[in-house]
Amino acid sequence: MEVLITITSVFSALIIMMTVYNMMKVLLIAYKRKEISGRKFIIFGAIAIVTGFIVASVLPYGYTIFVEYIY
Repeated sequence: MEVLITITSVFSALIIMMTVYNMMKVLLIAYKRKEISGRKFIIFGAIAIVTGFIVASVLPYGYTIFVEYIY
């Protein structure tokens, strides 16, 4: 069961990293087109990275609780 939780956490973290990466690409495009300011680019980028890190860190605990609840 531990292997299942580990594999699930790794794949979820991978999906979250891909989402944050693509969000940063979108923000960079918007910054280059002058649709957002440099300050907003930094703030939104930092928020995306921190949120992704927090979600990826909490996921294994959430999966453990969910699996223990099912079994």
